[in-house]
Amino acid sequence: MHVIGGQASTALAERISRELGNAPFAIPFVKRFPDGELYVRVGGRLAGEDVVLVQSTRTDQDVVELLLLEDAIREAGARRLTVVVPYFGYARQDRSFYPGEPVSARCMTRHLELSADAVVTVDMHSAATLQSFTKPAFEASGIPAIARLLRERPVDLLVSPDKGGTDRVRRMALLLEKPWMALEKKRIDSDRVELMLPSASPIELEGKHIVIVDDVISTGGTIVEAAKLLRRHKVGATAAACTHGLFLKDAFERIKAVTDDLYSTDTLQNPAEKASVAPDIAQILRKDVAELA
Repeated sequence: MHVIGGQASTALAERISRELGNAPFAIPFVKRFPDGELYVRVGGRLAGEDVVLVQSTRTDQDVVELLLLEDAIREAGARRLTVVVPYFGYARQDRSFYPGEPVSARCMTRHLELSADAVVTVDMHSAATLQSFTKPAFEASGIPAIARLLRERPVDLLVSPDKGGTDRVRRMALLLEKPWMALEKKRIDSDRVELMLPSASPIELEGKHIVIVDDVISTGGTIVEAAKLLRRHKVGATAAACTHGLFLKDAFERIKAVTDDLYSTDTLQNPAEKASVAPDIAQILRKDVAELA
């Protein structure tokens, strides 16, 4: 099995190759023509081989690079191609809200799977998007990676910033054998939210080491408000953890200003990536994807 890492996921791709027993690993040659068009070329002998292509699709450029690399790998004669998309962009628009809108998540699945035999993602926005693939598709979770990291740190309580993350924080709590709670959230506008402790919470917060758990941190508004709320209850320390660290604009700095630490997995390259999903992706490649051959 050969592993190829796109520009958006080079480091994670190399970690996956090591998890697969030091599978052959390569970085494509990428350049831009004077008119801005992207050029890619894959090296090595891929004819008849099973190839894993790793590339998150945070930006439009990432998407185009992924599609070109898929075609290049097929042109090189690969026997099977598994596309790993650690962060699956455009997944939030999973339905048409107004007339004339695309279902962006479904559109992405249709195009990304065209040249692939299987697809692997991590913590997609909606389970329905995974079901829209017509090729075999598998979803890894960022929860085990974060749990492996938190086992080495003091944790007294896990907190979801809203009830929508209840399942996520509960699963994390089971792995770490720690208590958990979900805050109550009222959205004021696209950038502001109001958070409150659950009305029937018997948990004592003072002096506790607390970790706020989320799937995606983008603008960071909810995390900042959650940390401020917990600080007002005199907690001992507050950290935030997520699978996908987008950290748009000054989100990273604003969160760091009100927390004691910030953790993210390596689905996206960011200053908070301290946990790797490589073991979890490699496990799916070894077991689920291998069984398709």
